Parts: sequence; structure tokens; C-alpha cells
Amino acid sequence: MRSLLIQGGHIIDPSQGVDEVGSLLITEGKVSWLGKGEIAPPQPNYDVLPAQGLIVCPGFIDLHCHLRQPGFEEKETIATGTQAAARGGFTTICCMPNTNPPLDNEAMIGYVKSKAELEGVVRVLPIGCISKGRKGEELAPMGELASAGVIGYSDDGAPAANSHLMRQALDYSRTCGLAVIDHCEDTALTEGGQINEGTISNRLGLQGIPAAAEEITVARDLALAQLTGGRLHIAHVSTEGSVALIRRAKEKGIQVTAEVTPHHLTLTEEAVIGYDTSAKVNPPLRTKRDIQALIQGLNDNTIDII
Repeated sequence: MRSLLIQGGHIIDPSQGVDEVGSLLITEGKVSWLGKGEIAPPQPNYDVLPAQGLIVCPGFIDLHCHLRQPGFEEKETIATGTQAAARGGFTTICCMPNTNPPLDNEAMIGYVKSKAELEGVVRVLPIGCISKGRKGEELAPMGELASAGVIGYSDDGAPAANSHLMRQALDYSRTCGLAVIDHCEDTALTEGGQINEGTISNRLGLQGIPAAAEEITVARDLALAQLTGGRLHIAHVSTEGSVALIRRAKEKGIQVTAEVTPHHLTLTEEAVIGYDTSAKVNPPLRTKRDIQALIQGLNDNTIDII
């Protein structure tokens, strides 16, 4: 295979302290040369990919995506999802187990991995279930899933309401060395809710979802992580209170990481005015104060990932 010169792009690599216009030579899948501006590399015989006006950076990793296959191919497939990822600059994606059947056993993990190898265009890392069938009743075979190649455990979209089950999962997470990723939602408080509970929900006459519905579960999971010494990852943090809880937990040495979505960093509940259903997400869009807290959480490393 001939080497490839990515020429004249804006190269950004924080790990190497690089933020400049230049060119990269890729040889056998690795960067073999870096030059500023339009300087040509010393090595002859390479193909050229013009990158003027484009960003050249390490491939992005999406820790939390939904490929939906098997069972919901009308929404997404491994082929279409990985193509979209590549288009957006993502070279590794971690797929959630909310498929039908769910990714709760070795055979299902094997199916996703083989399908990704055949039809995927980026690397796919599967996340296994916490509970069998994502029903929250019986623990999934976490050791078997770890051996099959999962990179974590989640019942994403189906909160682990059973505290004893969550304790067991965190115990196993310590043994397996893989994090439990929890969708923190007290469904007794969110049932029937449409948007964030507050002035906008009152004005629109829509049932609200209180911040407490997230924060109660975050607090419980942090307490269980402290109890077990397990590894916990909080998915899509959206409230000021959750950020404060995670910050205090990290100060105590609890093994917790957290993520925030781009829309929770940039949009408020006001986007719903006019009953715009494209602004209906779970957890819901919150307030400007919440956004400020989320940004501060990123700045001080309370939140680890976007």
C-alpha cells in the first residue's frame, strides 16, 4: 500500500501539543512524518489527499451510541451507523445494548462483533446489559459478557431501579475491571413527563420532569460505588445538582466518571417553546444555570467526556 500525504490541513492533536496548518504522511497506518505548511515529505511515492480548510485530528470516540441492530433495523443498522460515524470523524463507537434481543449474552455480543467486522466501516465496541433482558430483575452474566469482549455494562434507557441489583453489578464491575454505565432516572418521578419541570413546562401546560429524578439516582449510585469499590460511569448528566454530587464523590476517591451531551451543553428548555418535538430528549433540556454548571464541570474535570 502506498503512503498517503494529508496535505495542508489544520492539524490539531492536544496529546502532542500540535495546533497548526501542515501536512501528515501516513505510512502503513501510522503517522511517519509531520511538516508545516505545504512542505513536501522526504519520502517519494505517495498519494496526496488535499485537506486545505479542513481539520485533521485523531479519530473521535463515541462512548454512547445506538446501532439498534438486531431488532430495530428500521431505526439504524450497524452498517448505516458506522457510515454516519465515519462521516463525522468517529473511528471508534461503543454501542448500547438496547436491541431486540438485548445484548445480554455471549451469542448476542458475538453477533454484533461479527456483523461489525463484515459491514462496519469503523471500530465497534459493544456494551453488555446489566440485567437479563434489560428488565432490571436478574443480573446478566457479567463475567461471560466480559470474556465476550464488552467494554462496559448498561441497561441504557431502562434505569436500574433495583438497588440490590445495582450493588451486585458494581461488585462485579470491580472484579471484571469494567464500568457500570447508568441511565440515572427515577421513573416514578418522570412518568408522564415531557420536558424539564419549571416555568416553561407551566407555561406550555406540559407535565414536567424534575431535576431530582436524575439526582436521586446519581446519589444512590455514588453511595453504592463507594460501598462496593466498583467502577461507575454516569451517562448524560444534565443538572447542576448531579454535577455537584459527582464532584464531591471524586473528592472522596469514589471511582466515578461522567459524560455530558452536546445538546445539554448548548440548548435550554426554551428550545421547546412552540412545542418543537425535536427538542424533546431524555433527560430533558434544562436551564441556563444547569448549562453553566455542566461547563464548569468539564473545566474542572468533574465531567470526563462529551
